[in-house]
Amino acid sequence: MAFDGIVVANLAHELKEQLQNGRIAKIAQPESDELLFTIKTTAGQKRLSISASASLPRVYLTETNKPSPMTAPNFCMLLRKHIANGRIIDIYQPGLERILHIIIEHLNEMGDLCRKDLIIEIMGKHSNIIFCTEDGTIIDSIKHVSAQMSSVREVLPGRTYFVPDTMNKQNPLSISETEFTTMLYEKPMALSKAMYSSLTGISPVAAEEICYIAGVDSALPAKELPADVLIHLYHQFRIYLEPISEGRFAPAIYYDGKEPKEFSALPLTHFSTYARQEYSSVSEVLETYYASKNTLTRIRQKSTDLRHIVQTALERNRKKYDLQTRQLSDTQNREKYKVYGELLHTYGYQAEANAKSLDALNYYTNEMITIPLDPTMTPMENAQRYFEKYNKQKRTFEALSHLIDETKNEIDYLESVRTALDIALTEDDLSQIKEELIESGYMRRKYTKKKVKIKNQPLHYISSDGFHMYVGKNNLQNDELTFHFAVGNDWWFHAKQVPGSHVIVKTNGQTLPDRTFEEAGRLAAYYSSMRNADKIEIDYVEKKYVKKTPGAKPGFVIYYTNYSLVIDSDISGIEEIH
Repeated sequence: MAFDGIVVANLAHELKEQLQNGRIAKIAQPESDELLFTIKTTAGQKRLSISASASLPRVYLTETNKPSPMTAPNFCMLLRKHIANGRIIDIYQPGLERILHIIIEHLNEMGDLCRKDLIIEIMGKHSNIIFCTEDGTIIDSIKHVSAQMSSVREVLPGRTYFVPDTMNKQNPLSISETEFTTMLYEKPMALSKAMYSSLTGISPVAAEEICYIAGVDSALPAKELPADVLIHLYHQFRIYLEPISEGRFAPAIYYDGKEPKEFSALPLTHFSTYARQEYSSVSEVLETYYASKNTLTRIRQKSTDLRHIVQTALERNRKKYDLQTRQLSDTQNREKYKVYGELLHTYGYQAEANAKSLDALNYYTNEMITIPLDPTMTPMENAQRYFEKYNKQKRTFEALSHLIDETKNEIDYLESVRTALDIALTEDDLSQIKEELIESGYMRRKYTKKKVKIKNQPLHYISSDGFHMYVGKNNLQNDELTFHFAVGNDWWFHAKQVPGSHVIVKTNGQTLPDRTFEEAGRLAAYYSSMRNADKIEIDYVEKKYVKKTPGAKPGFVIYYTNYSLVIDSDISGIEEIH
């Protein structure tokens, strides 16, 4: 994510517009590193959420309230004492730093008008919320940083607040052309890295965008580029940042299918493969993005145990498959032993006593071959030995062929479950996958022998031509969709020979337009293990030609007369029905 100086600039502009002259009505601290302000403005009541979380630091306006602890933490009590009912008189960002200053005017205990500075630093794991006097003396902070924790700066009551300048970065809003080109020339590294490591508030994503719109290879060092190219880069850099000073922002989230990949306050044209969703405010962007990220993170954390079970079983079956394959390769010469036995029956009388080999004509190939012999045995005994060896390897081959098929089916099945875990978006999805693993014998049912009833529906989309399309989120849903929900003339889609979802398109007896075939194919591509590939081959066939073999694992089917198409996995333009 790029919570960079550009996004903070957008926030500063939006918050100043919305909150300036507003009065702080409530101050809460729902989490140890999070504050929630309720602010009364002329436009109505606003809520400002501020988090100094090391993993997901953020600031945005929200309509969502959060429950607070019964006893307010000390930092929250301190803020209430000083700035409760205070008036926000200014919100600004210094340079293009990832820092917001909220200046609050209030009456002190003596009734005198005072000002306080609430400083929000959005700096990854170093994020903090620092409460200062007007002259920059730290009153307190939501995170204390001692000298033992940081040799750069202490953040403790009584210390003077300052922004550490250890990186010697320059302000991108005021840097001159000469300073810009000199700065890049002095850094023997990729152009984009030289840019974001030398300029305040410029993220790697923004640096890539600037290089992209300038038509310059971001991986090249500046020394390999002519001076006029760097000058051109500087002018594109100025043009890209121009909207910041003018307050013209375009907040948006970039999606890879349903998953939010990035957000920004200015356009990112080099993200052409992602779907761009624009929003009216950067707060809405941040709230939407972090809500989605939190959901995905929570589901992935909750799926850890299931993933471990699946991965362990996969590794065990892959080792078994490799061993069985090696053992099968040892039976490849079994036909040779059969021929040796037959030829010894035919020509064995020609062998000399105690001979170690016999040269004979192979009447199958009309070529001479040498048959190794055990000199302690007669030719007929040697023939019998070869027949026994042949029969043993034949039995081994037949048994291993069957076992290898079983092991390969287990591997395919477990990979399909792993793909279902990647698709899972809710706890109900995980519960249904867990139920599937219990039914398949990979897990034991705890506490109760009753099957868990889960009200979990497949994904539902509607094509541009108005046809309803359904996507199974796991093998149990795939079976239900294909064999209980779909009827004979509905169309069935699946990524070719890889784990993935069954996609059913309800035809209601109508002929599907080409566009609907393509959209259903994209759904099958996206909800498969190949979703990140540029192009995926999709098999599709009328449902009546899809069959299930007796004893097959859930979700596994066979079909013969199918059509195929090759398509990408971009489903951004397909409407989902919730």
